[in-house]
Amino acid sequence: MAGNLVQGAVFTVMVVRAGLLRDPVFETELAEQIRLSPRFFLNAPVVLDLKDAAEFTREAEFAEAREILRRHTLSLIGVQNTAPAQLEAAAGAGLASFAPNAPQPGRSPAREPTRSASATPMAAKTRLVTQPVRSGTQIYARGADLVVTAAVSPGAEIIADGNIHVYGALRGRALAGAGGDVDARIFCSRLEAELVSIAGRYLVSEQLPSEQQGFPVQIALVDERLTVTRN
Repeated sequence: MAGNLVQGAVFTVMVVRAGLLRDPVFETELAEQIRLSPRFFLNAPVVLDLKDAAEFTREAEFAEAREILRRHTLSLIGVQNTAPAQLEAAAGAGLASFAPNAPQPGRSPAREPTRSASATPMAAKTRLVTQPVRSGTQIYARGADLVVTAAVSPGAEIIADGNIHVYGALRGRALAGAGGDVDARIFCSRLEAELVSIAGRYLVSEQLPSEQQGFPVQIALVDERLTVTRN
C-alpha cells in the first residue's frame, strides 16, 4: 500500500535568495517580471535560499517572507542551505527543507561538486524521444542528455541533467543542467519557448531575444547569464 501512495516525481520550483527580500528594488523588479509573464508566476512554488543569511531564526520572519511572495502571486513552500536554528524555525512555520546539506537525522552532508578538465561529464547517456511532447507532459532525462526529434508543445516540460536537443519547434519549457551542470546547453530547430533554463538560471518567453525567435538556436550559460545564439 505504501508503495502505491508514495511515488517519486520531478517538479520545477524557483529559488529566491533570502537577502533579496530585504531589498526594496527586488520587489520592483519582481513585479515587472510578473507583469511580463503573469501565467508563469501565478501560484508558482518558491524555495527560500538561506545561504549566508544571519536572520530567519524565528517563525515570524518566515511568515513575513511568505506574505511578501504572496503579494506577487508566489507560494513559499520550503527552504534550503539552512543553519540548525533556521531549519527549526522554518519547520515551525510549516516549510519543507529542500537543502541537500540540511542537518537532518540520517542525511549525510552533500559533497560540493568540483570541476576540472578531466572531470567525467554529468550526462554520459542519452534519452531519445521520437514522439511530439504534448501539453501537460513532463519528460526528465535523469543523468543524461535528452534528444527530442519532434515538437515540444506549449505547456509541456522537458528536463535533463545534461544537454537538451530538440529537432523541432520548442514551444514549452526546457530545463537543461537540472543537476547543476553549468556547461549544459539547449539546442532547438525553432525557438518559441515559454521558458528556458540552465542550472537554475532561466529566461521566460518575453525575455528571449526577439531576433532569435523562430530560428534554430543554441542556449548556453556564459558568466552566469543565459545567452542565445543562432545556429
